[in-house]
Amino acid sequence: MKKWTLNSWRNYPVKHIPEYEDEKKLNMVLKKVSSFPPLVFAGETISLKKSLAQVAEGKAFLLQAGDCAESFAEFHPDNIRDTFKVILQMALILTFSAALPVVKVGRIAGQFSKPRSSPIEIKDGKELPAYLGDNINGIEFSEKARKPDPMRLFKAYSQSASTLNLLRAFSQGGYADLRKVHLWNLGFVNKSPQGKKFKEIEDKISDALSFMEACGINPESNRRLRTVNFYTSHEALLLPFEQAMTRIDSTSGEYHDTSAHFVWIGDRTRQTNGGHVEFCKGIKNPLGIKCGPTLKDSELIKLCNILNSNNEPGRITLISRFGANNVEKFLPKLIRAIKKEGLNVVWSCDPMHGNTIKSANGFKTRPFNNIFKEVKRVLAVHQAEGSYAGGLHIEMTGQNVTECIGGAQKISEKDLSHRYHTHCDPRLNANQALELAFLISDEIKKNSQYSKNIIQAAS
Repeated sequence: MKKWTLNSWRNYPVKHIPEYEDEKKLNMVLKKVSSFPPLVFAGETISLKKSLAQVAEGKAFLLQAGDCAESFAEFHPDNIRDTFKVILQMALILTFSAALPVVKVGRIAGQFSKPRSSPIEIKDGKELPAYLGDNINGIEFSEKARKPDPMRLFKAYSQSASTLNLLRAFSQGGYADLRKVHLWNLGFVNKSPQGKKFKEIEDKISDALSFMEACGINPESNRRLRTVNFYTSHEALLLPFEQAMTRIDSTSGEYHDTSAHFVWIGDRTRQTNGGHVEFCKGIKNPLGIKCGPTLKDSELIKLCNILNSNNEPGRITLISRFGANNVEKFLPKLIRAIKKEGLNVVWSCDPMHGNTIKSANGFKTRPFNNIFKEVKRVLAVHQAEGSYAGGLHIEMTGQNVTECIGGAQKISEKDLSHRYHTHCDPRLNANQALELAFLISDEIKKNSQYSKNIIQAAS
């Protein structure tokens, strides 16, 4: 195996990285960024890896949720707060239903870049480079906006730092008090067709909190009831920036990418001989690998061995993304290959990316029913294979957008134009995200109990 260095990825082919016209300016920006303070710290990424090791053992559940692509224009403390709020609520529902701790990871504070299926975009006969994310170019359809600009990295760093500052305040400053989380934004329950079932779960959570309070277990006496550990993540796509944000941990001498606690390799950039895999091989962050229909089981094993040669629990999260109708076709063989090799991984489900369609009026959208179906089928396949489905990975926002059709709100294709704000892919809104958590809670509980029985039998 060739020796890894911080810039050894540059000796490998890389995909979906833009070409900048002014390389001198790019290098100036990257040099400056490399001198900036880290956004996250090695101790935090190590703590997350330990929590993910618990997920790999079937003793916890991973919830990874947030924006498709963060934008400079929609950067606002209220938007950050509302997304954080919904993730905490989803985690509360899943914790209560599955009786498992939930590891909370946001797609936030750095999720800017997006790989695109086409490098160009055509409107009214005019052809321009595709929009690649606000840290690379602008979404406006003009030659000037679509030109990759390295100066945008300064704003991306600044926005990520401000977002993290607010998230730390929310998670540790009392905003995450369990009693407050329980009461947030649950009005949609009464309007939902599943309202009665949702109300039962809500009442049980209320009763449990009242019982704990009567026993003297409250946020004042127990800090864990008023604070949460909340981590950040994004796709490690723009490698020049990721390299600039990578630091050596003074306590261990190991490299950590300090742009986020958790980074993942996308379905389009997971080539075993590619630069993205080479870069991620040398950093000690927990890593995700997106697993789509084109991934062969032999390639998956090779990826895991390259990225986790010591088979360390909590290091690798496999994020399946097949589409509701393809789960049974592709997932079982990957699970069997991982089990056969005895690899320690977290299995997570991304029910968003394989279920994107184009509506009759030209909007990209995702049917809520297909999103729910994919999660349900993934859980069923894992149960059938004697494996543990330990995570959910979704694109959502705390805002009342109309980007995904269906759900209790009955958003139709006609409604898409009302509040379609995403800069890239359609996201679940706050109500849809909570509805999904309620709907899958029973399935997760069954999967969790089944996995516990397997673990007990094996020991």
